[in-house]
Amino acid sequence: MTSSVLAAIEAHAEEFAALGPENERLGRLSDRSAQLLREVGVIRMLQSATYGGSQSHPRDFAEAVMRLASLDGSTGWVAGIVGVHPWEMSMCDPRVQEEVWGDDPDTWIASPYAPMGVLRPVEGGYIFSGRWQFSSGTDHCDWIFLGAFLGDEDGRPLEPRQNQHVILPRADYTIVDDSWDVVGLRGTGSKDVIVEDAFIPDYRVVPFSKFLDSSQPRESGHTDPLFHVPFTTAFPLGITSAVIGIAEGALSAHLDYQRTRVQITGTAVRDDPYVMSAISAAAEEIKASRTALLDNITRFYEQAAAGAEVSFAERAASRRTQVAAAWRAVRAMDEVVARSGGNGLRMDNPIQRFWRDGHMGLAHAVHVPGPVLHVAALTSIDVVPPPGPLLSMI
Repeated sequence: MTSSVLAAIEAHAEEFAALGPENERLGRLSDRSAQLLREVGVIRMLQSATYGGSQSHPRDFAEAVMRLASLDGSTGWVAGIVGVHPWEMSMCDPRVQEEVWGDDPDTWIASPYAPMGVLRPVEGGYIFSGRWQFSSGTDHCDWIFLGAFLGDEDGRPLEPRQNQHVILPRADYTIVDDSWDVVGLRGTGSKDVIVEDAFIPDYRVVPFSKFLDSSQPRESGHTDPLFHVPFTTAFPLGITSAVIGIAEGALSAHLDYQRTRVQITGTAVRDDPYVMSAISAAAEEIKASRTALLDNITRFYEQAAAGAEVSFAERAASRRTQVAAAWRAVRAMDEVVARSGGNGLRMDNPIQRFWRDGHMGLAHAVHVPGPVLHVAALTSIDVVPPPGPLLSMI
């Protein structure tokens, strides 16, 4: 299925790209963009074969996301985020998997995982409330993962805080229209969602710690190495892949634009050695970002296939690689855009949309460099584990 996904993306490449302005205008993926994503099969690449997924190599998933993002940033972003959720769902309780996919294996699942709600225990489960931002692609999803803290009977978070992933159907949450007005990735429709006193059966709540310590994939019974890649390597993969693909899209649009461009001095850009040198250097930096990310996920997949245990230090180094790859790609994109001239930033030129989308993608929490680089440095001098707050997303 993997090769057929890439072939299907290529077959619809022109349409994916042409739909970009409409996605941005709508503030969400157009119905046609979402339909195309369903048709090419990218969202099911990391899904268990039990429910119609292809259980693809995560490297292949990353390459598919990069290609989509190079055509339209918002489409690639939604594919990268929504496309990872079936990977997690495939390791959840069989009862909720049947609820989500039993009638339709192509059902999409949204997020976010930030713990912005509290679970209040009651008989058989919990009462759940909260408000979350940044639910990418949510208009096209029928279920959602939401982050939460376990609480007491009065709804106060227990100490120490215990982060949970909570699974809800569309009927149990409200999408807040007009809550996504941003400078980039406008077409992702990453809107707010609200939950008010929803009952959550206990089997639809998964401790995040069970993904971090790898007990959840072990208990799920999966033997495919796909499901034994660390969560903090697998989840950011789709996001970072989208950012790198966006940089590739900016470079491609820039090259198309520069082929016949003549500068105000009367010099054709192709005859300007300084611009040509900068373009080449930027292209190599974007390529290096791509290579680093793909090599990183391949190495972790191979470790999982060999049954090797992944250390905290290795996870920290993996996150360092992901963050550095995203920042390297966007910096290179900036060099390209800076040499596109004023007309390159007109709203009818796709360069400016890739530029805005790339910087918006860099602002995602998984790409915040400080804590990740700090932890990676600490582990390299044998400070393991680092202080509590620095453990986030490692």
